[in-house]
Amino acid sequence: MGKLVAFLVPFIWGISGGIAAMQQPLSTNLGWTAELSKSWNVLGPFPIHAREQQFISPSYPLNLSEPIDFNRTWPSSYADNGRVSWSKTQETEDGDLKISFPKIRWSDLRATEGWAALQHHAVLHTNLTLHPPGSGSNIPPPRLLVQLIQGSYITIVPGSELASSESFVPEWHAGNIYELDRTLPRAIELPSPPSTRSPTTYHVFVSGDYEIRLFGAPESNGIPTQTLKLTIEAESPKDSVQLEPTQDVPCDFVGGYAFGDAIGLGVRSLGGSWTVTSAESSPKLDGLTVDLLRPTTLAPSQTRIVPLRIIQTKPFTRPTLGIRLTLTSSSSKNQEVTLSASLPIKHLPAWSKGDNLSAIMGSYFYAQEMPTAYTAFPPLLDNVEHQEPQPPILCLHGAGVDIAQSFWIDSLPPQQHSWVVAPAGRTAWGLDWHGPSAKDAWASVDALSATLNANSLWHARRVAQDTPVVLMGHSNGGQGAWYLASRFPDRVLAVVPAAAYIKSQAYVPLLMSRSSHFIDPAVRAILETSLTPDDNDLFLSNLVDMPIFAVHGGNDENVPVWHTREAVSVLQTWNADANVTYKEDAKQLHWYPSVLKNDEIQAFLDSVLQSTSERQRRSKTFTLTVADPSESGSLHGWKIEGLTVRGRLGRLTVDMRTEHELRVVTSNVDRFSMLMDASNGIDSLTIDHALLDLSSPEVRTGGRGGVIVLEKDGRRWKFVASSEKTPGHVPTRIQSFLSTNAPFNLVVLDSNNTRDISLALRIAHDLNAYHRLDAEIISGHETFQERLASGTKGNILIIGNAASPSLASILQHPKTPFRIEHNVLMLKDAVLDEPGLGILFTHPHPHEVNSQMLFLVATDAAGLERGGRLFPIRTGVTVPSFVITSSRADSIGAAGVLGAGVWGGDWSWNSAISWLY
Repeated sequence: MGKLVAFLVPFIWGISGGIAAMQQPLSTNLGWTAELSKSWNVLGPFPIHAREQQFISPSYPLNLSEPIDFNRTWPSSYADNGRVSWSKTQETEDGDLKISFPKIRWSDLRATEGWAALQHHAVLHTNLTLHPPGSGSNIPPPRLLVQLIQGSYITIVPGSELASSESFVPEWHAGNIYELDRTLPRAIELPSPPSTRSPTTYHVFVSGDYEIRLFGAPESNGIPTQTLKLTIEAESPKDSVQLEPTQDVPCDFVGGYAFGDAIGLGVRSLGGSWTVTSAESSPKLDGLTVDLLRPTTLAPSQTRIVPLRIIQTKPFTRPTLGIRLTLTSSSSKNQEVTLSASLPIKHLPAWSKGDNLSAIMGSYFYAQEMPTAYTAFPPLLDNVEHQEPQPPILCLHGAGVDIAQSFWIDSLPPQQHSWVVAPAGRTAWGLDWHGPSAKDAWASVDALSATLNANSLWHARRVAQDTPVVLMGHSNGGQGAWYLASRFPDRVLAVVPAAAYIKSQAYVPLLMSRSSHFIDPAVRAILETSLTPDDNDLFLSNLVDMPIFAVHGGNDENVPVWHTREAVSVLQTWNADANVTYKEDAKQLHWYPSVLKNDEIQAFLDSVLQSTSERQRRSKTFTLTVADPSESGSLHGWKIEGLTVRGRLGRLTVDMRTEHELRVVTSNVDRFSMLMDASNGIDSLTIDHALLDLSSPEVRTGGRGGVIVLEKDGRRWKFVASSEKTPGHVPTRIQSFLSTNAPFNLVVLDSNNTRDISLALRIAHDLNAYHRLDAEIISGHETFQERLASGTKGNILIIGNAASPSLASILQHPKTPFRIEHNVLMLKDAVLDEPGLGILFTHPHPHEVNSQMLFLVATDAAGLERGGRLFPIRTGVTVPSFVITSSRADSIGAAGVLGAGVWGGDWSWNSAISWLY
């Protein structure tokens, strides 16, 4: 562990006082040279819980618009005598920055608060110096290419002449806190122009937040140490584009044929707006064409993955696939460029019985247009003749595992007649197998089925369309296996969760939350409804009839073994005879080679896969639990379609008293459906103690597609005609915005507002880095209206000022309780014009029932920064349908929220789950 020698740094903001004496030259671009000091000032530690940094200012407890006194001490409950001061540390020779606080008695804190006590926040400061290429006043200023590894946020602040200006608002950029591979540096504009005649010094502030899941826990008496790495390069913008091969999405070729129809090429704008207008193979090929799926527009400095479709009629055997893209500039009229890429191709032999098989990288278009890769291992043998193909095994990797590496697929047991499918989950961390990561998992199975069925050469090992799966996962993937199985039980045959945690709040409790000391408990409860859909233990009632083989190392140092023990206990509380087997491997740690690849698990898989014609057993009594009906499937043919009070759990208990009598009890359910075969042979159906007439025409005809739909009418239930429209999706939390059906549309209402444009670029970068999700930036209200007229697809983010006339135009016919009156945004009777407000709220999509809009608006630049940090790139950010945050959040976190809540089923005010100051 690295140690810091704590001492006071005797200088005031703007006076370098020796910190600039050791500078690290990082790069020279067209003459500009960037030097980053290797000496850092450190302030901390301060208690914080995971994701609380989304609410609190990244510079807490500092206010960067005021002079900073490096001699001052600050209150912190972690330190002896309750005060902490600035200390100093140096980068290592390889550029790592190790942050620790050896004077804190961590073992004492850990003895009472456990891992929660180790999570903490610190502020880091150093200097950046830009050297101009030489004399002259016409030298354009550079921008910075910044890569912050394992830090939360970074900002660049002007030198002393502007630093104490009350009007200055720092622009915070998220770091690559997960250390995700293939993540590009982000482009950051300088906060003030540098001198073209002499060096210019800027201040660099980094928010360092230690999280157990990311950095692990030290030994029982050890000191938590955070290792960060920061690199900064100077880049001169120019009206041009370039390829970014690290962003490419390839697929393997099997026997000369592409294993999928999607490939992607990474392209970055170095300056100006560019549109990819066409693509073709280069040279042109006989039997293989590459088509541009859609025109792709890049905003200045933005990187996008260009979607290309492979159409193939003959085998292709070359080691590389040449592709030429044509782009036109929106900034320079009639300017056209071509980019030529050479995509390396991995060729695998066509398989046959007895071959030595290899894992295959397949591809498909996620959300219609985003090239996405997955890995699959073929069955060892062809399908049994005249029998349905065996279902695949869907395997979910742990946090930080990249499927491009062979480690994960090699750790899984190959099967005689089943494919082993390893989806990416969008990225190595993704969204913890929730939201877009969950969609990616299911879509990878569907893509495998489509790919195998599209080529007759592969039919001997094809997979049935809409096939059920056996779920398997380790660590975060084990948690994901619990998650997917309990949300979609009718599509899962069995589950093998290994070393799984139950939910994030149980992994590292939120005990040391700063905001908890200030927040109204009612507000906290409303905010934490955002976590309910992810809390696996609340949904284990859905798994009592599913075969489960749960595994955990008895000496797991990463995910405590009690997590799986408790999950099994909860499951057996719902039903003592639940179909669950628990295996605890004594003395084993978090990972060991045989965790999923052993005889016991293989015997379990064989028993499940060989009896797929026999569906799961059905208990006489079972309970379906749902938090968001749009993110949940059916259990034994029963499905909750709507909730009475959204934001609360809905439960439906089915009790088969006799072979001919069926009783249903609902809790917070106002609409549900059931398959006809779920009620076959039933003479008596009672719902909530009321007997229903089974002679209804809807029952006799089986409703729509064999489904009977019932809806609550007051205190009574009624059958709904099959022609009645199913209600559209109304999200219970802003995180659901990430589950788009097409690339995102990030709309900047004021095309002249550089901060709004910067926020759109920051969000687009984070969507790509954290989730490989694509976004187009639309600048200007008029351009957006033109897009709407053409039928825009995909979720829409609106960024702008709360008093903007453009916002008033969009909300002139409000569909939520937010409205504009006299150029002021209002929610119910509350006037939202206070300085520093950041406001986020979901809103119906103008065209698509199952898509949505999200408004991210603010009363000023400071409010926009606060609202931008609440855009839920990561799991665990507590943002329900709407949230209003204020300047008070900078120091007291979520206690600074002025309003929050969950919309009702028709986007109305939901008084049961809403709060407004």
